[in-house]
Amino acid sequence: MNESDENQSRRTDTMMPLEQQRFGSPESARSTPPESARSTPPESARSTPPESARFTSPDMARAHSVMMQIRDRIRQDVMGRDDVIELVLVALFAGGHVLLEDYPGSGKTTLAKALGESIKIDASRTDLSDFRRLQFTPDLLPSDITGVMIFDPKSNQFHFRRGPLFAHVVLVDEINRTSPKVQAALLESMAESQVTVDNVSHQLDELFFVIATQNPLDSVGTYPLPVAQLDRFLFKIPMVHVSRSAELEVLEQWGQPRQIQTTDQVHRNDVITARQWIRSHITVTSSIHECLVDTARRIREDARVAQGVSTRSLVQAIPALQTLAVLRGRDYILPDDIQHLSGPLFSHRMTMVPGGGDPDIVVRDALQAPLDILVRSSLRR
Repeated sequence: MNESDENQSRRTDTMMPLEQQRFGSPESARSTPPESARSTPPESARSTPPESARFTSPDMARAHSVMMQIRDRIRQDVMGRDDVIELVLVALFAGGHVLLEDYPGSGKTTLAKALGESIKIDASRTDLSDFRRLQFTPDLLPSDITGVMIFDPKSNQFHFRRGPLFAHVVLVDEINRTSPKVQAALLESMAESQVTVDNVSHQLDELFFVIATQNPLDSVGTYPLPVAQLDRFLFKIPMVHVSRSAELEVLEQWGQPRQIQTTDQVHRNDVITARQWIRSHITVTSSIHECLVDTARRIREDARVAQGVSTRSLVQAIPALQTLAVLRGRDYILPDDIQHLSGPLFSHRMTMVPGGGDPDIVVRDALQAPLDILVRSSLRR
């Protein structure tokens, strides 16, 4: 193939709709740079490289493109929350779930709805919704969210009526306002991607993603989640009020007709394929594993901590770090990625002794020495 034919082939691939572009096989698409390139990127790699040099394969470019389309679609409706949007995208593509600790009116419903609307499902899937919102209250029952068996007198049989959990994106508002029985039903769906009704398990969609919220101020009449259940969430994200300029922009655009750009939607299969590609192609070196394990051990040994982080948190950290790397246009993990995700990853999984202080400070202190070792080992390579 000469140079003109090659350029024509690249242009044709770029012009294809995203749904028609296929991710290559792991063998053909794998791009494994030298160990030194993965562990010790040059200083210029910490900034955004030129577009032509960012991706090591077309499949990586497509995975990144799926993320960017969803991010841009959410940013049309959610202003001043770029850091939260980034973490939500990381959780979505890492296969985790998110707990937002927010104030009323902070935009959590708008964010979750925009995320659901950015993912397109097949028209034939009448049993599945793109977005559902659940308001948890003390009188809620597990069957209200999982579904219920309905008797049909015509067929003289029971049929399963699906509950609101059968959706791509589910917003669980004020998760700590309902009884532990309902919380347990939700946590089963998060951990096993299924619901159980009358001793029969029903599988949820592979893309099932939960955004749960709780109010950090009002604790009257609540059922706080124990640490063992908080451990099911990949991230706990505290949401603060947006900046002055963002609030002014919200007021200026209030009341204007909202234009829904359906062309920005991505197909459900594209998200799942990108998720699978990221897990199998973004290399995680042993030094990254050692940094995570050493951080967890230092957290557990800290005198301010009554119960440290679990091994599950370390396992969940791997796809999160892989996703963040691709989201930022890289096929390798930087120490900065670990530092950026350590707070949302670990802080909510710890039990502090009375007067132990802020969990974020404990995580920061525990991460310092392992991160220094990781940086020095990378420099030696």
